[in-house]
Amino acid sequence: MKETLALVSKAISENNQLHHVVVNAGKIVALQKDAALRKSVNESDIINADGQAVVWAAKILGKPLKERVAGIDLMENLVELAHQENHKIFLLGAKEEVVQKVSQIYQVKYNANLIAGYRNGYFTKEDEPQIAQQIANSGAQMLFVAITSPIKENFLYNHRELLKDVPFVMGVGGSFDVVSGLTKRAPVWMQNAGLEWFYRFLQEPKRMWKRYLVGNSTFIWLVLKEKFKRS
Repeated sequence: MKETLALVSKAISENNQLHHVVVNAGKIVALQKDAALRKSVNESDIINADGQAVVWAAKILGKPLKERVAGIDLMENLVELAHQENHKIFLLGAKEEVVQKVSQIYQVKYNANLIAGYRNGYFTKEDEPQIAQQIANSGAQMLFVAITSPIKENFLYNHRELLKDVPFVMGVGGSFDVVSGLTKRAPVWMQNAGLEWFYRFLQEPKRMWKRYLVGNSTFIWLVLKEKFKRS
């Protein structure tokens, strides 16, 4: 976390763009077949392990990571950093009422100058260049995109030229829902035990059962297969 924050701060001060992405078990499974997603992830400047399962898998495969860096924790730390260093942020994604509430929460907690702009995550592919240009014109130093994978990764990758003057770009998944209070985050003990996915499943079983049941099982198989191959 500290290394990531330092790299972001340095990039902004030097006006060099950093394209950030987090990976969890589900995303690693998805990029086995999604070539566009795999390309956007592998060509990012910073990749953090958002899921505890990824940290465990890395250790099992002899490539240990220093720690889990959850996307929502990183976003909250970066918003604090933006406030301290007088930077501006742009919020893209979620429903209109959700992203609007997140903007209001941050303005109350910090100040109104923090928000360069915001927009909901419901748009067509034809709208994307215009939205990317809107973000570029906003003067934001940080862009947080709360849209599902692989849409957010592909949006950031496909429009990287239009967004080149935004020093830091990051996909944050469902973080806006948590900040706004729409969904709750798992207790710390469940986060540390790698059960945050299960807590989310309990809140949205109809939407999440397939992602976690199939995705987690496939991820375990991929790790074991890689382990056996190396042995």
